[in-house]
Amino acid sequence: MTDGILGKAATMEIPIHGNGEAGQLPEDDGLEQDLQQVMVSGPNLNETSIVSGGYGGSGDGLIPTASPSRKSFSCAGKEVWVGSHRCLVELGPLGSGRHPSHSTTPAGPGDEVARGIAGEKFDIVKKWGINTYKCTKQLLSERFGRGSRTVDLELELQIELLRETKRKYESVLQLGRALTAHLYSLLQTQHALGDAFADLSQKSPELQEEFGYNAETQKLLCKNGETLLGAVNFFVSSINTLVTKTMEDTLMTVKQYEAARLEYDAYRTDLEELSLGPRDAGTRGRLESAQATFQAHRDKYEKLRGDVAIKLKFLEENKIKVMHKQLLLFHNAVSAYFAGNQKQLEQTLQQFNIKLRPPGAEKPSWLEEQ
Repeated sequence: MTDGILGKAATMEIPIHGNGEAGQLPEDDGLEQDLQQVMVSGPNLNETSIVSGGYGGSGDGLIPTASPSRKSFSCAGKEVWVGSHRCLVELGPLGSGRHPSHSTTPAGPGDEVARGIAGEKFDIVKKWGINTYKCTKQLLSERFGRGSRTVDLELELQIELLRETKRKYESVLQLGRALTAHLYSLLQTQHALGDAFADLSQKSPELQEEFGYNAETQKLLCKNGETLLGAVNFFVSSINTLVTKTMEDTLMTVKQYEAARLEYDAYRTDLEELSLGPRDAGTRGRLESAQATFQAHRDKYEKLRGDVAIKLKFLEENKIKVMHKQLLLFHNAVSAYFAGNQKQLEQTLQQFNIKLRPPGAEKPSWLEEQ
């Protein structure tokens, strides 16, 4: 049907008045209505030029064909009068894309997802800001003695004892590493001294026997020193694991517990302030929300307090077990070394399953050391 209408429109002259409105076509009323429907999306005839080729196209289709007093443009082969202007217009089919579309494009699902993600991030930042403000306020109140804090005396005492124990064990670890470095330097010196004695025993016939005895003694001391160094390295490695892994893991849980305690007290103080205020419709809703938030932080605080108590108990048991073994090893190895008892020193390493690494060997993995 549209093709028939456009076919009729393309073969007729359409007189246009000065105000830009189309004139009447008395000979065909149906055609007039059809043309008015087509011209809604057609070219704007109020302009002084007509562009063919669609929206955004070039102006190559505009060709002046008349004198300045009466201008006409040849656009596509069909003539149309516009006041004192005359041009040719080819009306394309509706929706062909020859004219700009003014329809609004609806938002796609990707835009909705992006807005949802942005809203979630905004809510997270908002909650973080409110929580940080409340916790900072509570911390300052406690520091200046204006606020109250929840205290578990027994648990606080155990935590403070753990921190003091960790500091002392770190000192033992530092001294053990220093002893290892000194023993290694001593072994290097004894090894060099033994080689020097052995060389001199070959070059000094009159002192060959004396130099030979000393060379053998230094070699024996080097062997026993390597055994002692292996035992001390195992002792230091065990202390390092206890301090930097086991104790540190427990202290990380303690830090989480302390942060939860601060949040718990901050929201408890906020709830108490709201409870003392006036009771109206708005305050009642805020009070219920504060009560729910306070209960959530209270549950978190209680859970972490239980976790800290359990970890402290297991840490104490593990510490006693590990240190009992390591202190016995250290005592037996040092005693056998300075007593010159090579057999007892080797038995000590076998008792604790310590394997000596040959010089230049790669360090075993952490799992192999366990």
